[in-house]
This record gives sequence, structure tokens and C-alpha cells, in this order.
Amino acid sequence: MDGHPSKAEILAALSLALDLVEGQPEGHAVRTCAIALKLADLIGFNEFERQDVYYAAILKDSGCSNNSVRIQKIFGGDEFISKRAVKTVDWTSPLASIRFAFEYTERGNGWGAKLRRMAANIGPPNAVMNQVTLARCTRGAMIARKLGFGETVAEAVHQLDEHWDGKGSPHGIKGRDLNPVGQLICLAQTAEVFAVTYGIPAAMEMVRERSGRWFDPELARAFLSLEEDTAFWNAFGAAHYRGIVPPGLRDAAAEADIDAICEAFAMIVDAKSSFTAEHSARVAGYAAGIGSQMGLGNDRMSLLTRAGLLHDIGKLAVSTAILEKPGKLDEAEFAAVQSHPMHSFVILQRIAGFDSIAEIASGHHERLDGKGYWQGLGADHLPLETRIMTVADVYDALSAKRPYREALPYEKCRAIMDADAGTAFDPECLEALWQSLESVPLAA
Repeated sequence: MDGHPSKAEILAALSLALDLVEGQPEGHAVRTCAIALKLADLIGFNEFERQDVYYAAILKDSGCSNNSVRIQKIFGGDEFISKRAVKTVDWTSPLASIRFAFEYTERGNGWGAKLRRMAANIGPPNAVMNQVTLARCTRGAMIARKLGFGETVAEAVHQLDEHWDGKGSPHGIKGRDLNPVGQLICLAQTAEVFAVTYGIPAAMEMVRERSGRWFDPELARAFLSLEEDTAFWNAFGAAHYRGIVPPGLRDAAAEADIDAICEAFAMIVDAKSSFTAEHSARVAGYAAGIGSQMGLGNDRMSLLTRAGLLHDIGKLAVSTAILEKPGKLDEAEFAAVQSHPMHSFVILQRIAGFDSIAEIASGHHERLDGKGYWQGLGADHLPLETRIMTVADVYDALSAKRPYREALPYEKCRAIMDADAGTAFDPECLEALWQSLESVPLAA
């Protein structure tokens, strides 16, 4: 590693990727965290409780990619638009949820397409959204546990959309039975969306109206006390992922923690599409196999593995409608896909010490002849680790099922890739891949 970021800082920086999945403006989770920590101070949380608030707020959307395919199939079109809009609607109201469904189902298409799509969904709009919320919250809680956090954080993530009156989702928990951190973050998240979308006065009015329904009245009063706190709202508007880390969470992350974060975000990325399950873990494994064959040392192997796990994090910015499209992509859709390595670079290079990981991860579609993307780099500008990553990624793409074709057998993958040795792929890296695959049994 080039530096020593804290676990809290790494997660805060990676939360910017989760903002992309939810269709929210960059910094949504960080700003939510700023509101949540302020509320925690106002109601007297101690240092350790504030730490739980921090991690739960930063990880609140860690299950969001798990429902991307489902939401896209429910509403059609670009799921980012539906996800962004649903946060401004009182979807617990049957009338509001029906209006939302009519507006956002097959948005931009005719009534026939809307009605056909709506008829294909089972149950009323709010019941359908409960199913989506259950998938998201269950997955998010699992991610929190994988990262080593306790049940307070995991339950807070799981109860993010539960409401004070018991009419929230997915289980209808109410009142004092609610996880207090989850209830706090529910208010903070909703207030952030309204403040950014409509302005601070609109956020205040929303909290007043939903006090006692969505939100604990005590929490609502604490939030409303901030109405004239100009200093807080100025800081809120400029909230930065490094600046919000509480003092007790600034120690350098252990190597095992960094590995766990990379593994967790690989799971988040791969859940974005039904065709990429475990893709990132396989790419990391193939890259490690190549690196081992080429005699790379422990530090370089660690970089390879982490870059492999995170190489597609930029795909969180690409609509599921594009990732799942069974036919040929049009020019705009292909441009969106080609942008994902750039997004990977932008996300990862913000983390102190992740410069090398960002370079390797974002280079997985570059070619030796300079005809790749996103930068069009040629052989002279492609380090060995990037060449390895390219080979590992393409092999997995060919050998796995995709929306537009079935998985290709090993012999076909090898023939295709060997034909591009020296132009797209480094011949030595290719040979190391074949050697590494031949040293272990091939999957049927």
C-alpha cells in the first residue's frame, strides 16, 4: 500500500460508489452521516454509539445493488431515475405509491407499455416495494456483518426503512422496538434527500409532517432544532468523506480489514447484474494465478487481488437496463459501458494509499496496441499488473454466461485470446494464465 488510510475513511470514500447505485448526487451517504452524527450529539449518544451511527450511515446503501435488477424489471427503463425519485415520495401512502407507479413505470413510454408492465408485477405498488426493500436491507445487513460490525450496525442497516408507526418496510417494526440507530439514519437519509433536492425549508416541513409517523418525535424535535443553525448547514453542504470521520475511528486500517472491504465491495458490484455473480472474485483469482506463475512477490500479489476485486466498481454507475440488455448496445449505451473504468479510477484514487490499485483496476480494458479504453493507453504505459488484469478480466468475460450469449468453453476462450496475443494481450501473461488454469481442475 502507498499509505495507511483508516477503515472508516476507506468506507466513506467507497460510499460515493453506493451513491451512484441509488441515483443520488455524489456525497449523499456522507451528508446523511453528517446529519446522523449531529442528531446523535443532540440526543446524547456516547462515543461508541456515535461510531455505530457513523458506520451504519456510511453502509446504509450497501445492499442497494442487490435490488437493481428487480427495480429495473418492475419499472422498466433506467432504474437510477426510479430509485432517486422514490426517496422523495411517501410510498407508505397507497395513493402516493400508485401515483409513483403510474409516473415511473415505463417512464417516457405510452399507456399501453405502462399498463402491461404494471400488470406483470404481482401485488399493489407498496407491496412490490416491500419485496424490493427486504432484498436490499437483508443484503446490506449481511455486508455489515461481513465487515466485522456488530448487530447494532447490522440491524440499523436492516431497519433503515422501518417507521415509527409500524407502517415501514420490510417487517413493520414500530416505536421502541426499532433499532435507535436505524431510526436515526432513516430520518437523516430522508432529510438529506429533501434538503438537497428541494432545500432546507422543505426538509424541515417534511420532518414536521412525518413526525410520529415515519420518525420518532424526539428525533424529529432534535432535527427541527437545527432549522436556524447556519453553521451546521454550511458545513453540511461542504461535507467531505475525510472530514466526517470521528476521532476514535482514524487509526490506520489493518491489512485484513482492507481485504474484507475489497471482498465486500466486490459482492456489491457483482450483485448489480444477474450475469456477473462472483465475477470480481473470479477475476481476482485468475489475476492471482497469473501473478503466481510469473513470480510476483507478496506485496504485488496483494495489489493484484485487491484491484481485481474492485476493478468493476465503476459499473455501479451504469444502468442495469444496459448491463442486462440481451441485444446489441446502441452508441450511447456502449459509451456508458466504456465509461465504467473511468468511474473505477475516480472512486478508488480518492482513497489515500489506493493510487496503485486505482491504476491497475481502471486499466482492465486497455490494450497493448492502444485501441482499448478508457484512456487508450499503449504498451509503453501499461505496467505488468494492468496487463495481467486485462487477461484475467477478458478470460472471465468469455468463459461466463452473458445476456447476449452462453458461456464459451475453455478451448474457444483460448483460441480467441491467443489470436490477439501481442495486440490486445501480453503473450507472457496469456501463457501464465493457461499454465495456472492447467494446474487446477477446470470447472465443468
